[in-house]
Amino acid sequence: METTEAGTTGADAAETGTPQVAGSLSPSRAGDFMTCPLLYRFRVIDKIPERPSPAMVRGTLVHAVLERLYDLPAGERTVGAALELVGPQWERLLAGEPDLAELFPEGDAGEAERGAWLGQARRQVERYFSMEDPRRLEPAERELFVETVLGSGLKLRGFIDRVDVAPSGDVRIVDYKTGAAPRADFEARALFQMKFYALVLWRLHGRVPRLLQLMYLGDGEILRYEPDEADLRATERKVEALWAAIRRAMDTGEWRPRPSRLCGWCEHKERCPEFGGTPPPLPAEPVVRPSPADLESAARERDVL
Repeated sequence: METTEAGTTGADAAETGTPQVAGSLSPSRAGDFMTCPLLYRFRVIDKIPERPSPAMVRGTLVHAVLERLYDLPAGERTVGAALELVGPQWERLLAGEPDLAELFPEGDAGEAERGAWLGQARRQVERYFSMEDPRRLEPAERELFVETVLGSGLKLRGFIDRVDVAPSGDVRIVDYKTGAAPRADFEARALFQMKFYALVLWRLHGRVPRLLQLMYLGDGEILRYEPDEADLRATERKVEALWAAIRRAMDTGEWRPRPSRLCGWCEHKERCPEFGGTPPPLPAEPVVRPSPADLESAARERDVL
């Protein structure tokens, strides 16, 4: 008997009216495919490991500090208290992933590099306080994992940095970015991630989030957007079209590279045809369901979308 990703049989799904899961997509993986279908293949189909970059790990560290900040009583959420969290949170990350120590070389030069890196993280944490006052906020959720299944059977899933709920019931989705705010012609890409989350919450709870808020800790800019149902229906059509394109690539085995300025940061040049490389043979049976490692990677990569 056929089994869905969620563990129910096809017959069970028919009886309950729940759509049978046909696949899953996160904002990070959707962003990969939009950037370059071959990059999606390397990450999702081939599952080729990638070394975390200092910028990516710094994003993880800053996110962890801002999450833990709200564990403190409101009156204690000060700049000093937040900065005191940076060191312990870095040690916690190292304890979980000892390989992160390899981000910096051994010796005095490595110590100086690590110190400068931690200094950047502290400046971004400090800048957060110039953007809003955490003593006046009580988030409803932090680092919230959400997922829903669309009528087509496509499961959408991802992590939301913060969800605020007003006494009126209005919902604000907040995402922290440790880079600088994008130029106007790149705002749509940044907002796609937020509309993706808004779509999931709308499908889960039946209410369109009132505000999407991107906070750029690199330069202190805030990007705000008020979505409506038309926005979220358009986002749903977009993710369905993306999934259809991904399925076509799976069926045909054609994962075409899409050269762009982002190629300069890609770790897969050696196996990319655009740079004279050859991709590895496709797995006999591609696995596209996300593993726990995929979800952890998506949580880290959401900061650099």
